[in-house]
Amino acid sequence: MDYTLEVPHSELLVVRAHQPYNAEPTAAALVEFPITPEDLIYCRNHGPVIEYDEDTFTFRVNTPQGSHTFTMKELKEIFPRHEVVAALQCAGNRRKEMDGVKKVRGVLWNDGVICNARWAGARLHDVLQHVGLDVDALTGWHVWFESHVTLCQDDNYYGASIPLTKAVSPDGDVLLAYEMNDQPLSPDHGYPIRTVVPGYLGARWVKWVDTISLAPDESPNFYQQLDYKILPEEVDTPEKAAPVWSKVPSLTTLPLNSVVGSVTRKGDDAILVKGYAIACGDVQVAKVELSTDDGTTWHEARITYQEGKWSWTLWEALLEHVPASGVVYSRATDQSGQVQARNGKWNMRGVAYNPWGQKKW
Repeated sequence: MDYTLEVPHSELLVVRAHQPYNAEPTAAALVEFPITPEDLIYCRNHGPVIEYDEDTFTFRVNTPQGSHTFTMKELKEIFPRHEVVAALQCAGNRRKEMDGVKKVRGVLWNDGVICNARWAGARLHDVLQHVGLDVDALTGWHVWFESHVTLCQDDNYYGASIPLTKAVSPDGDVLLAYEMNDQPLSPDHGYPIRTVVPGYLGARWVKWVDTISLAPDESPNFYQQLDYKILPEEVDTPEKAAPVWSKVPSLTTLPLNSVVGSVTRKGDDAILVKGYAIACGDVQVAKVELSTDDGTTWHEARITYQEGKWSWTLWEALLEHVPASGVVYSRATDQSGQVQARNGKWNMRGVAYNPWGQKKW
């Protein structure tokens, strides 16, 4: 692939791969900001990152009623601007930890492949309604998102899909976004247009989206059918995976999770602990607890940030009477009462890993 037109990237990220460019911030840096600054938002790519021209960029919407092409100017003029705060998380967040249990396949991400941003653009619901989509006639259908403008590693284009019910739900907040944190998207994050699918893993938030289609089945693309799935634990080689991929559902949401971002000594026997937590889909985190004695006793942290139903949760706690060194663990509980388990489940692709958070001090 040709990387000669690759754009510059943030110098605040830890690079995990250069071509394609994949990089993440530290969790310690992340937890200092409720809304993640541009320079601390992770970059996940399957091909070159190129700056496209908004004035000439178009995207097409294909429905059973016909095909409609929009310019970026038309998108902004025809449809109301809608804003949503939502966390974006890669399915491979914490993959490096899982790799420590048993080797996995994929970029060895630490715990910074997540962000929380204020997205703005046109509701996908409004766009589909504008082109005359008859939702009631398409029960069980899916919306395909495709980006053909840039090359990618494993297929001729990058593609993903979501259920039509998610796409048209008034409460789903699915966007064709052109702004992030009150600024135009940067090339790293999909300029001039990307999909925003709150509550779903980042693989469905397609950057540089240029084609949207309706179909009775999921996208046939590699990244929908042969990636981003939780394979059975006994499947530990590509050969074993080959006959299994089609039998395993594609990931949509990610599980309840919490991460200890930083531990700072405060005096002789106290530590200040900060971190983030995120629940599944539109269920928010209810509380986060910390333990310094391997889970025997727990201390509830103070939630310092939470916004709407799609954001992450930031938390902190001052723990006193602790020894000179040790390990602090975190566990989250969501609003439905589900509690984060101590151990995560291994899978070959290293996705959806969510054991207790932990950090030494």
